[in-house]
Amino acid sequence: MKNYLQETPMLNYSNKSIQELIERKGWKHLDEFHRILEIYNFVRDDILFGYNINDNVTASRVLSDGYGQCNTKGTLFMALLRGCQIPCRIHGFTIDKKLQKGAMTGFVYKNAPLNVFHSWVEIYYDGSWYELEGFILDKLYLNQLQKLNSSCTGAFCGYGVAVTDFQNPIIDWNKNNTYIQSEGINQDFGIYDCPDDLLKVHHQDLSKVKTILYRYLGRHLMNRNVKKIRNHK
Repeated sequence: MKNYLQETPMLNYSNKSIQELIERKGWKHLDEFHRILEIYNFVRDDILFGYNINDNVTASRVLSDGYGQCNTKGTLFMALLRGCQIPCRIHGFTIDKKLQKGAMTGFVYKNAPLNVFHSWVEIYYDGSWYELEGFILDKLYLNQLQKLNSSCTGAFCGYGVAVTDFQNPIIDWNKNNTYIQSEGINQDFGIYDCPDDLLKVHHQDLSKVKTILYRYLGRHLMNRNVKKIRNHK
């Protein structure tokens, strides 16, 4: 378990802002189950669904941004878990870009890679590993998306979602696996100790031009689309 508790450059849980958050929330004083639950719910709902500058940002940067996607929210989640002595690891994948349609639109979607880099976090609790992916979308965004697509009672793919039961996705943790994008997975890269190690081997393959366009234009358009849904009246 030692490897699954280590601090890394990306999982920088000794950072002042992260330590202050842990102390303010009192997570270290909770039993292990509620420690995991409270951290999970914080990352899911207090850190909004959105797109950061890249997948390599540190946990403290994600906390400062206040938003993230699968990989970046996962980095913050892992840092908070390890900072509270909860062993965790990361599982890398790619997902079909169709899952992002709606969040990505127009030329952004057209020029996006067919396979989008993806990951989820696995935690060790009470002798078992649990796969946690359901923290990616904040509940407010997901609830608004469900209202806008209330006629859909089965499978759904788009806007950051890929599930078999759109109105009842398994996103609450109670000693179970949670998923919100798992039905879009098309490649499995396996398990790594930390995101630093995973990204050394696997990452989003973009040209320099597309990387710049994503950083300075594409992600802002995607965040605007997500915000419109979250704030829909």
